[in-house]
Amino acid sequence: MGKQRLKPKTLSPLWKPWLSPILIATISGLLAILINVQSFAIGQSSNIFIPKSQRSDRDLIAATFPTPQTHKLPPQLAQWQDSSNSGDYFSQVKSTPVGYLIWSGFPVRIRIATPQLSNTIQANNWVNTVSQAIAEWNNYLPLEIVSQADVADITIIRKAPPLRFDRDRKITRARSALTTYNLYTQNNILHHRFQILLSPSQTGKYLLAAARHELGHALGIWGHSQKASDALYPSQVRNPPLISTRDVNTLKRVYQQPTSLGWSIRGK
Repeated sequence: MGKQRLKPKTLSPLWKPWLSPILIATISGLLAILINVQSFAIGQSSNIFIPKSQRSDRDLIAATFPTPQTHKLPPQLAQWQDSSNSGDYFSQVKSTPVGYLIWSGFPVRIRIATPQLSNTIQANNWVNTVSQAIAEWNNYLPLEIVSQADVADITIIRKAPPLRFDRDRKITRARSALTTYNLYTQNNILHHRFQILLSPSQTGKYLLAAARHELGHALGIWGHSQKASDALYPSQVRNPPLISTRDVNTLKRVYQQPTSLGWSIRGK
């Protein structure tokens, strides 16, 4: 409260060498709590959320991000060709304060948290279904399932997403899944991590569809398709689609865009 909103042009003195360590130390703390939210729920569209406490500092945060640059396309996407000219929905993909949510270090490491269920068979079936969704996306980006939480880029958990309230504090329709990311730095490089929550109410083909959909977000498609024949369609359908040509076309276009992720933080 009472803070003056800083404009990027007011930050130029901060880039003096003797102040750079202070700025980087400050921004590292801010990056740790900058969170964006993507949800997959019947009848709901995506949204981006920045905590109120950080909104006034958004210009400061953005001013220290690495200059957006493009990365080399991963092999599968570089070789991908759509002979059917099916098009894409890239226009529906949202950019973020760091640009597009692109992975540059491969394989992307994914941890599936084994559910703590009394029914071991049910727990194993859940893990196997989520693993199937990972295998499907592995055809287009190098992915690896890992067991260690500290090395995971994406963590998938069987847990009900928190309730969502409207402006009148009334509970809106329950979400079947929720995908969030946070930013962090390591060796002065800007990185991101994702967490995916899949509701225990999702089973069978609908669990597979939810995992497939949310992984699409976590791999870079930060938006939704308007066609029910695409995996990134925002509503559940009776017969969930596989990853479509349009999904892959969109993914490839995302990876051709500039991003601050994977590049060195300014000022050092």
